[in-house]
Amino acid sequence: MNRENLIIFDTTLRDGEQSPGASMDIDEKVQIAKALEELNVDVIEAGFPIASKGDFKAVSEVSKAIKKSTVCALARALDKDIIAASEALKHASKKRIHTFIATSPIHMEKKLKMTPSEVIERATSAIKIAKTFTDDVEFSPEDAGRSDLDFLCKVIEHAINAGATTINIPDTVGYNLPHQFGNLIKNILSNVKNSNNAIFSVHCHNDLGLAVANSLSSVLNGARQIECTINGLGERAGNAALEEIVMTVRTRQDIFKCDTNIKSKKIMKCSRLVSSITGFPVQPNKAIVGKNAFAHESGIHQDGVIKSRETYEIMRAEDVGLVSNSLVLGKHSGRNAFKQKLKELNIEYLDDNELDQLFFAFKELADKKHDIFDEDIIRLSNKQELTGDIIQFKYMKVSTESGHKPAAEIKLEVDGEVKESKCEGDGAVDAAYNAIEKIVNSGCKLVLYSVNNITTGTDAQGEVTVRITKNNTIVNGHGADTDIVKASVLAFINALNKLQQNPDLSATKKRGI
Repeated sequence: MNRENLIIFDTTLRDGEQSPGASMDIDEKVQIAKALEELNVDVIEAGFPIASKGDFKAVSEVSKAIKKSTVCALARALDKDIIAASEALKHASKKRIHTFIATSPIHMEKKLKMTPSEVIERATSAIKIAKTFTDDVEFSPEDAGRSDLDFLCKVIEHAINAGATTINIPDTVGYNLPHQFGNLIKNILSNVKNSNNAIFSVHCHNDLGLAVANSLSSVLNGARQIECTINGLGERAGNAALEEIVMTVRTRQDIFKCDTNIKSKKIMKCSRLVSSITGFPVQPNKAIVGKNAFAHESGIHQDGVIKSRETYEIMRAEDVGLVSNSLVLGKHSGRNAFKQKLKELNIEYLDDNELDQLFFAFKELADKKHDIFDEDIIRLSNKQELTGDIIQFKYMKVSTESGHKPAAEIKLEVDGEVKESKCEGDGAVDAAYNAIEKIVNSGCKLVLYSVNNITTGTDAQGEVTVRITKNNTIVNGHGADTDIVKASVLAFINALNKLQQNPDLSATKKRGI
């Protein structure tokens, strides 16, 4: 049987970033975009250029960095939005403009205050303008899931006649049930006269936990593009999870007449990277990428898997980028063994110099903890080297004693000058943060502090995410170490450096579909 291609449109950098607290700086967006390209994602929606200067620059930088995947920019059906999108995409090897306008009665009346005919006119005009910048134009009737079918079909027909090559049907508020949404796609394809001139896509939100189910139902009814995000990140309850879509279609080829181009062995690394950068930990029982997804504790299950893996596993851990969660490397392991492990985990490196850096980081970690897990190696490979940092960590000493306030001595290099201070606090981390703030005098406010263990055991690496704010600017900082206080210090310093380097990061985002 000839398998049709199911296009994967990833919107982690756009809709995923709309998760409250998931703001990413430009370097982080580029890092994720490169990981998505390694994953072989077809289309990467890089952002909403009109929303802010930071968003515009992020789309521009992603466009420069990505060579194989199509880079997409979102734009409302407004001339200024489309022009901004085209400018941000001018360096892209392959580019797409994605424009949208709402079509549900409640949105047209309450939000847009436009008549149906005005909505059609605005949509077709926007598409025609976008076509002057690129042949690849996507149109979304926002809140299609609650739109009148006859009007929806009319809008889509006009959109295709105007030049839209992809029609995306969003379930913007996650309202539909799988059979309803599948039938909606089927009815649109049957009733839109020129439907064969466009690829039909879906963008499902997870408000009722049905984003993946609705997306897959639409594929069974003719959709051939799915808009999704890594780890299901996104506005409110999130979007359809890329990893769940890809592995469901691939596992159930007896049902689906299509497949994706995704290199599934890269999924775990990409999942961990997005989790690390956003500070949103993956729940242990999360399908495909949760740490328990391929774990078996029940004696009956263990016995079955030992006798035949297929008794309790419908996928192989290797297919999503894991080998096993067992001790395979330690402090006595050599460079070649480490290199082989990277190969097993599908972790790529640019050259011998980058390999040496990874190996050195591995050795440092192996000296600190007894068991080295696959997740430890994945975390090391995702660590972005910080260059040009104004503030650099040099030394830390923390003392805690019953009946006395914890105290911390911190030594930092700030703009080439070594500075140190000592402060007390309500706890070891609080004391360390007070000492850092005494040195840098940033005036920022700490609004989130989160700790997540990367692996298990008392010597596990701790990953700390902090969020700080100053003058309406919000940045996230990340740090990892077997010493949780040091990880906390590294995360705070990371955030302070971002605050210095990115004074324009805006917490205000214009919302999309």
